Amino acid sequence: MVAATAHSGASPSAPDRPDNDHTNNDRPNNDRLRDERPAAALPPLAVGILTALCAAKILLHIFTSLRRYGYFRDELYYLDMARHLDWGYVDAAPLVAVYAKIALLMGGSLAALRIIPALAGAALIALTMLIARELGGGRYAQFLAGLSILLCPSILAMDSLLTMNAFEPLFWMGCIWIVARILRTGDSRLWLWFGVLAGLGLENKHSTLSFGFAVTVALLLTHHRREFARPWIWIAGAIAVVIFLPNIIWQVRHHFPTIEDLANVRREGKNVILPPLAFVKEQIIDMHPVLLPVWLSGLVWFLRDRRWRALGLTFVIFFVLMEIAHGKNYYVFPIYPTVFAGGAVVFEQTIDRWLAARAAWVRTITRAAIVAIIVLAVLPFIPMATWMLPPERLLAYQNALGFKPAKAEVHHESLLPQPVADQFGWPELVGEVAGVYNSLPPDERSQTGIWAGNYGEAGAINLFGPAYGLPRAYSRHQNHWYWGPPPLVYKNLIVIQWSLDDVRDNCASYQAFEHYQRFGMGEENAPFYLCRGVKFDIQKIWWHSHHWN
Repeated sequence: MVAATAHSGASPSAPDRPDNDHTNNDRPNNDRLRDERPAAALPPLAVGILTALCAAKILLHIFTSLRRYGYFRDELYYLDMARHLDWGYVDAAPLVAVYAKIALLMGGSLAALRIIPALAGAALIALTMLIARELGGGRYAQFLAGLSILLCPSILAMDSLLTMNAFEPLFWMGCIWIVARILRTGDSRLWLWFGVLAGLGLENKHSTLSFGFAVTVALLLTHHRREFARPWIWIAGAIAVVIFLPNIIWQVRHHFPTIEDLANVRREGKNVILPPLAFVKEQIIDMHPVLLPVWLSGLVWFLRDRRWRALGLTFVIFFVLMEIAHGKNYYVFPIYPTVFAGGAVVFEQTIDRWLAARAAWVRTITRAAIVAIIVLAVLPFIPMATWMLPPERLLAYQNALGFKPAKAEVHHESLLPQPVADQFGWPELVGEVAGVYNSLPPDERSQTGIWAGNYGEAGAINLFGPAYGLPRAYSRHQNHWYWGPPPLVYKNLIVIQWSLDDVRDNCASYQAFEHYQRFGMGEENAPFYLCRGVKFDIQKIWWHSHHWN
């Protein structure tokens, strides 16, 4: 360890190296020659540490994601997407359906779903450690970077569910690793790999456009703008567009439903909007305050060091962009591993510099103390970032800590945080609907369909319903609208999330059936109805009645 850190301390990217922007303003050629000098050899990769942290990550999710809770609302939707693979969806890029398809091929169980984001989270730890190494970090810096990702509560929660959010930082940090390597070596041909990863990132989630914008502006604001005078970065852009092209074509052919969906979100005021200071405060809490010195020191170092300034500006530009756009707090999470990696290098090299004259054991104890402080401070919050505790104990634990996660959506009403509450009630709802459906005489049953109010209800019926003999559920919500209308004009419908006025206006007669799940989302605790004598032709009204957000 001592040899590795001594080597990294001699790296030209050390954080204590003075910024030469001012001292060499009259010698631009010296700046150019210094940046184009041969790249120093990298410190050894801490393979054992990397393996241990990745294994700990996977085991943590295996033992917390499966025991207490069920399918998340969006996971049910993505499983339906997997049954209708396409190059695009109203509210998602296509890759999330591929992840869900893999889970279906493995049986579609909750374990099959949840192991996929856990593996993505382990890969993120590895990538963050590789970035730290690329910045000159030795074994301790790599360990501290990986440990920060492993313990960060928000990243833990993100990797506990099968959504595109678990994969987003993976593509972005792959891009950052490539950028760091270009900045270190000057090898512009590496932009081609950036283009591949950026294109795949766009097929994973459209917010990669914002990430790419931040990288581009950051390069233009530094001396690395010279990369735009070379062909490789332009070829990389073309590669990204080609990979993204199938989704663009899908959007054009379907008249850009994603843009309409996003406009509806803004118009309806769906998301909680935070002012700038509250947004920053929420980010510090989400990452955990004890980790603030790590990522903040990384950001400051990047901004001060001429070689790495583009990385720091990428973080700042993206952060500001998300605040201006009133993005949800978790929209910023994928960019944090960059500054965690930088901060880990700063911690390692600062300890070595300050304690250079002390015995090696003093440095070892100092490093261990920093790790112990982080672990002891973060551990109490792990039960709230994973599905470790049953709901009663989770609520009691939150009250004991005096901490309740903030709402991300205005109309979120439940005892539990939304990612937890949205895992409750789905099998029970399907069982209740099946009880009503199967109580009908066979001739009446064959004329009865199921109309779900949102994609969670439809996805639950389509997953659990076949065991009860239920027909496929139809919904106008989000991409389900494209998968309709039903092939039959039903005489009766079991309708979920209809108001009583809608039922009275559209049914010759009806019966109400109560549904309640204490720990579920409040919007789901409403009666569903058996609507007899439907007064409209579902096939005729379908094509002008979609509901996007």
